[in-house]
Amino acid sequence: MPGKVHIVVADDHPLFRGGVVLTLQEHGGFAVVAQAGTAKDAVAAVEAHMPDIVLLDISMPGSGLAAADEIARRFPAVAIVMLTASETDEDLLAALKAGARGYSLKGVGADELTGILLGVAEGASYVPPALAGRVLAALQDRRRATASPEVEDLTEREAAILRHVALGQSNKEIARALDLQEKTIKHYMTNILQKLQVRNRVEAALKARDLGLS
Repeated sequence: MPGKVHIVVADDHPLFRGGVVLTLQEHGGFAVVAQAGTAKDAVAAVEAHMPDIVLLDISMPGSGLAAADEIARRFPAVAIVMLTASETDEDLLAALKAGARGYSLKGVGADELTGILLGVAEGASYVPPALAGRVLAALQDRRRATASPEVEDLTEREAAILRHVALGQSNKEIARALDLQEKTIKHYMTNILQKLQVRNRVEAALKARDLGLS
């Protein structure tokens, strides 16, 4: 995307938060427009600055998950990425349910973190590979009691787009690969999410693997 990625960084540990901010500033591709130490302040910062991305810690006062849920509901154009020490299935699934597009662990390196954030800014999603398999299993368990969509529910074009989503590609990359307009891909993605009964690209990518499309 053209220009710098505007981002709000929210974490209740000032030293860690300062390190993240410094990493983003040194990269050159980001503009940190605000910092916050609580869920309430994070929501207020998003409302005031309308960044491209908000980076949230789960365990901050007021709950990063609660902040994610409110931000996703009130400001759906803002991409949510959780940066947390938690590797539990419960927190990961709760973050995805709240609308997070990315879930990164705090042990991640500077280059990997900036790469994840740039990808999310372009429309991609991210879950640590080590956690992805567990999430898929949990999602499968959660869906057993409900009717599960099948490959046949998707059109040929939707299935093709979903294959690219499963590879972690952004809308722009998919549009280029399929020789379509980016806005056309966005339209298809809306239909795909509805048909698969999922809330975001991460769950769609995991469902694609479940359906044998990757």
